[in-house]
Amino acid sequence: MVHQRKVALAGSAQLELVSGVVQLRPEDAMFDAMLRGWRAQQKSRGLKDDTIDPRERLIRRFLDFTNEYPWRWTPAHLDEWSASLTSEGHLAPSTVRSYQGIVRLFTELLIDARYGWVPACEEAFGTFPVAICHEWNTLPHLQDYEGDPEARPFTREELQLFLDYADDQVDRAVRAKRKGALAAYRDATLFKVIYGWGLRRTETSKLDVVDFGRNPQARQFGRYGTLNVRYGKAKKGQPPRRRNVLSVMDWAVEAVADYVENVRPRFGFPDHPALWITERGGRLQPGSINDRFEAYRDALGLTKELTPHSLRHSYVTHLTEDGVDRRFIQQQVGHECDSSLAIYTHVSDDFMNTSLHKALAPAFAEA
Repeated sequence: MVHQRKVALAGSAQLELVSGVVQLRPEDAMFDAMLRGWRAQQKSRGLKDDTIDPRERLIRRFLDFTNEYPWRWTPAHLDEWSASLTSEGHLAPSTVRSYQGIVRLFTELLIDARYGWVPACEEAFGTFPVAICHEWNTLPHLQDYEGDPEARPFTREELQLFLDYADDQVDRAVRAKRKGALAAYRDATLFKVIYGWGLRRTETSKLDVVDFGRNPQARQFGRYGTLNVRYGKAKKGQPPRRRNVLSVMDWAVEAVADYVENVRPRFGFPDHPALWITERGGRLQPGSINDRFEAYRDALGLTKELTPHSLRHSYVTHLTEDGVDRRFIQQQVGHECDSSLAIYTHVSDDFMNTSLHKALAPAFAEA
């Protein structure tokens, strides 16, 4: 008879608890061992520290909120915490659901018989962890998009007004011979790139000069025919997703070419790879993009519903209105499913009326 040796799983109590050692604070020692075990289990699945660390901090926050250790947590604790996140923290439903999911992952490890935390807690404290996340006390994932329902793209008129205003700030700074003309030119070009290639704010901030390349099918754009987005939005626990975005707007290509060839060099720091560089030689950060955007938006009296992400929404909406194939747009913005793209599309009434007319025309012709 062959006896198979039983190997403890990464994250198990057997591997994390030191037998025969008397702890001065056994509750804290057990909780720390649980977190170490959870980290080991996640590491074994290939997750990175920048995913694991925020999860661990959230579990510690939940512990502080309940003022109880995991082997005394109950579903009521999760109910109270979720209510506080919504009523006091004013967090979005998607964020609350994400937090609940992290607590679920941690507690599922603790109650899984393969990891041995239940008998370890029962032996040490006379009680043990139980499932606290159930379908009736957690938010379901009902749709692909749960952002602010008031968020919307620019109308074409608003977009033109905004981009013209950004250009005007460059002219004013040059005429007044005041500091900041280079930064104003940089930011005016940056907003055109966000819209012209349908980018996210963080994707834009991490662009390098060399990320632009040639597209043999669009030779008129020269070295700006494609844009290699190296830091696309990642799935949880995975590295950033890359994608190539084809250039489609000639005026946007002209704007970025002028910036790269005539303005970017005037910042100095020729060895710095960043496309958007600060006057002190650092890479422009997403928060600075927000600040400039909000300053221009508010100066124009535009609604606060408009954010930098509205430029990306506008890219999808305006291409849709112009009759561009939806599958192409989906690939351009890096969406895996068409339902996500639909949320980004807020076509105008004129477009809807025209589309409706085209759809009904065959029926009227037959009648």
